[in-house]
Amino acid sequence: MNQNRTLNFILALYVLCIFVFIFAPILFSLVFSFNSQRFPTIPLGEFSTEWYAKIFADPDVWLAARNSLIVSVSTSVVATFLGFCTAYSDFRYNFRFKGPYLALILLPPTIPLIIMALAMLAWLSKLGLSGQLWSIILAHSVLTAPFAMAIIRLRLNQMDPDLEAAAWNLGSSEWQAMRHVIIPFCAPAIVSALCLTAAVSFDEFAISWFVSGLNKTVPVVILEIVQGNIDPQVNAIGTFVFLTSMTLVILAQVFFISRQVKSHS
Repeated sequence: MNQNRTLNFILALYVLCIFVFIFAPILFSLVFSFNSQRFPTIPLGEFSTEWYAKIFADPDVWLAARNSLIVSVSTSVVATFLGFCTAYSDFRYNFRFKGPYLALILLPPTIPLIIMALAMLAWLSKLGLSGQLWSIILAHSVLTAPFAMAIIRLRLNQMDPDLEAAAWNLGSSEWQAMRHVIIPFCAPAIVSALCLTAAVSFDEFAISWFVSGLNKTVPVVILEIVQGNIDPQVNAIGTFVFLTSMTLVILAQVFFISRQVKSHS
């Protein structure tokens, strides 16, 4: 018992250290975004919203925010659609080379982002799509579709495989069974996938920087601001990006877990 308690204490301390290591810089960025001083020094200066006022008055930031919003929403829809189709085909059908097919679909998140960004830039340049918002949406869809597929496939694992066949036996067409059985059952996972893929797309930098051209997103603007100088506006923009991404991730968790709780109650 004492060994188990010691092990649990060490594991809890280890997890706590990881969370501190990850979130401490973000917390300091949040604190310094309200600091009146230009440089991040301690003790802090007076409480101020000057840097937020500056970014809200900057047309480049608003344009980047609009581009990021368009890209993230479009990416979430495309990636979730592709993820749903892939998850359903894996759930319903057995075919030759299914293993390599799934491995190929799940490959993009395992590729280093710089390599993937360079490959996307070369491919999109050949297609004449480089430097457009559609190029970012296409590249982000490739990157985030596996996340959507994993979430929706996890939900499909909880469904009785005979449920769809029962709908067919009762006279439903394949489309009616899809519309009235599969999609409603997967609705929480679909909403979760939409939120998660939007969050990943919203704060993704490497691919956006390579393929965006003049259509800059918020992460690209952050890089331009910090190049060559220390600008407190970065703390304000970073806080906005972090809160947006965390909100989407939390919503994804809430939608996915809430239905599971209801189904078990």
